[in-house]
Amino acid sequence: MFTSLEALTYGHVAISLAAIAAGFVVAIGMARGRRLDGWTAAFLATTILTSVTGFFFPFRGVTPGIVFGVVSLILLAVALYARHAGGLAGINRGLYVVTAMVAFYLNFVVLIVQSFQKVPALHALAPTQSEAPFLAAQVVALAGFLFLGYRALVGFRPPVAPAA
Repeated sequence: MFTSLEALTYGHVAISLAAIAAGFVVAIGMARGRRLDGWTAAFLATTILTSVTGFFFPFRGVTPGIVFGVVSLILLAVALYARHAGGLAGINRGLYVVTAMVAFYLNFVVLIVQSFQKVPALHALAPTQSEAPFLAAQVVALAGFLFLGYRALVGFRPPVAPAA
C-alpha cells in the first residue's frame, strides 16, 4: 500500500492544492470587495496546514522549504491577527491583504518549484531550475500575484464593525 512518507506526501500535496484553489477564490473576492468568510477560513486553515505538514518531512539543517514554512506561518499569524483581533480596521485591512497574499504567493512558488522537480515534461524543460522556462514561470507568477495583490488591496474595503 502506502508508506507513511507517501501518505504524508499525498496529504500535504492535497492540502496545498486546496489552499491554492481557496486562495484564488479569496484573492479574487478581495479584489471585488467581498469578504467571503467561509472561503477565507478554508484558505487560512489549509495554508497553515500546508506549512505545518511541511515540517513533518525528514530534513537536515535549514532548507528553503523550512524557511518558506516559517515565513508563511509568521505571515499567516499576522493575517489572522489583522482580520480577527484587528477587525480589519485602519492599517489592519492592508496588513491582512498583504500578508495573506504573500503567504498565498509563497505557497504558489512552492507549487512551481515542485512541479518542475516532479513533472517529467517540466523537469525536461528546466532540469536545474535555472533555465528560461522555470524563470518565465516564476516571473509570470510574480507579475500575476503583484497585479492580483494590488487589486485586492485597492478593492477590499469591507465594513468595519463599530468599536465596543
